[in-house]
Amino acid sequence: MRKLFLTLFLTIATTLFAQMDNPVIISSSMNVDGSEAVITFKASIEDGWHLYSTDLPDGGPTSATINFETLEGAEPTGKLTAGNGEIEKEDPIFEMKVKYFEGNGTFTQKLKLLGGKYNIKGYLRYGACNDENCLPPTTYEFDFTGDAAGGGATTAEATTAQQPTAADDTFASNPLWKPVTSQLAAFENIGTNDASHSLWLTFLLGFGGGFLALLTPCVWPIIPMTVSFFLKRAGNNGTALREAMLYGISIVVIYLALGIAVTAIFGASALNALSTNAAFNLFFFLLLVLFGASFLGGFELTLPSSWTNKVDNKASSTTGLLSIFLMAFTLALVSFSCTGPIIGFLLVEVSTGGGFFAPAIGMLGFALALALPFTLFALFPSMLKQVPRSGGWMNVVKVTLGFIELAFALKFFSVADLAYGWGILDREVFLALWIVLFALLGLYLLNIIHFPHDDTSEKSTSVTRFFLAVLSLAFSVYMVPGLWGAPCKAVSAFAPPMWTQDFNLAEGEVHAQFNDYDEGMSYARLTGKPVLLDFTGYGCVNCRKMEAAVWSDNRVSDILRNDYVLITLFVDDKTPLPNPVTVVEQGNERKLRTVGDKWSYLQRCKFGANAQPFYIPVDSEGEPLAGSYSYDEDVQKYINFLKTGLSNHKKK
Repeated sequence: MRKLFLTLFLTIATTLFAQMDNPVIISSSMNVDGSEAVITFKASIEDGWHLYSTDLPDGGPTSATINFETLEGAEPTGKLTAGNGEIEKEDPIFEMKVKYFEGNGTFTQKLKLLGGKYNIKGYLRYGACNDENCLPPTTYEFDFTGDAAGGGATTAEATTAQQPTAADDTFASNPLWKPVTSQLAAFENIGTNDASHSLWLTFLLGFGGGFLALLTPCVWPIIPMTVSFFLKRAGNNGTALREAMLYGISIVVIYLALGIAVTAIFGASALNALSTNAAFNLFFFLLLVLFGASFLGGFELTLPSSWTNKVDNKASSTTGLLSIFLMAFTLALVSFSCTGPIIGFLLVEVSTGGGFFAPAIGMLGFALALALPFTLFALFPSMLKQVPRSGGWMNVVKVTLGFIELAFALKFFSVADLAYGWGILDREVFLALWIVLFALLGLYLLNIIHFPHDDTSEKSTSVTRFFLAVLSLAFSVYMVPGLWGAPCKAVSAFAPPMWTQDFNLAEGEVHAQFNDYDEGMSYARLTGKPVLLDFTGYGCVNCRKMEAAVWSDNRVSDILRNDYVLITLFVDDKTPLPNPVTVVEQGNERKLRTVGDKWSYLQRCKFGANAQPFYIPVDSEGEPLAGSYSYDEDVQKYINFLKTGLSNHKKK
């Protein structure tokens, strides 16, 4: 079964890799009325993407522009105009207001016909982005011919759907431009082991959550009561052990069913979208704040008592397996005030980053940790005498979890803050809040501050609480330099990206050694170093995020400076080529007019991709050394990506 799933996964991954993004479909028409004509471009935009409008300031994203190559019998009147439905928003990366369309958009260009036959040929140039990638500046070509004297309307329709096939001799004769999509796909498939690794981490996260739930006041006192009940009811150890095992299995079934239900309700694609959906992240933030306040003693999260009473009465009136299952279900209901926030946090965390099976795997780990003690103590009843008794220490565990839930809530608020462009939770604000939270946790563990359910009769601090307080306070001190731009690598996966930092004293920007592919590859052959190709754009928001949040890390910058030849290729470089180059894609001729067109074509024809940022390590012959990397601000993952390329280069 596992091999079957892996085979299906590899097949799907290869298919998806081979398909390049085409999120914007353009059609055009020209309506003629006497001596006046209007060219209308209609755009259908895929969900999650936005198409930039006209007249954006310099230094910003790619504006939509119309360019005429042949203009006979007509002349433009005015500029390309955007239709209704524009969205205007302040962009924190470019520090300017940008205008764009979502869903659908239109542009119009008015022309004056001079009489007689007309021949109007040119292209619409536009840019588009989503939350993770940007398309290179893309061209849609149009061609209208007719006779103005005839009046009427002329309509032409086409789409921008183009896939790379073969180049003309200008590039096909250059071995460095040879397509390597099959080799690259093989590297992408090798990386599928990461999915298995991620599921193991998800299981361990769930198991840890279940273990913490055991130590709360809602669960720990129930363990000896339940085990004693089984021993008295069974009359002999063998029967007691069997019933305790069935009780544990019932717990696993209940929580595993919850994980499966989450996946079934949301679906695979929805779970994937949760990690970047601003509304969901804002909801998760509020949910975790609610859970945190509950753990701190603000209120109790309880299910209706009628539910518990009905299930408990049913368990008492039945026998056999159904009775044991209902007892396990009663435990789940009674312990909800403590387990609910932990389960909620766990499901939120794994659903937004662990993949399709993550909720079920996480709940399996949680349930196993929760169920094991009941079976273990039924097997060895004498061990019950050695376990710590219920007491104030369980509330300490609960309050500590409350602080942790509040800290992680800020991670989800950060995603929403970045998506909506509020600018509320900049990196230093996030770090300041974490510093305060973990400092207060340290003070709490030292008995300096108290919460409603604490046992204030304790005058001394236990050794365990003392060491935990030291760790919490030390962690707060560790984050303080981050307020001035220190990387604080231990929290880089949770904190907002470095570019949100208003005050940054850190240095270490990385600059490309070459901005020309062929020149950079020649240098790589001389030095024997591997190459990191960076397909980027001046108007690519997420490219700037990667450079600010990932390349600024000292470990990353050292590798890029010392171990690679870094070639950065701007796909929106508007520098005209000395001579436009005609290439063939999907059986259609296409002209490369600018340097950016050339690098965009290189990315499409050689690597089968057309979105930025796009990073790929290659050797001096242009052969890939690892899979590609797109927008992901996980510094450690990016370091592993770079080291994989270096390792494979050494093997060669």
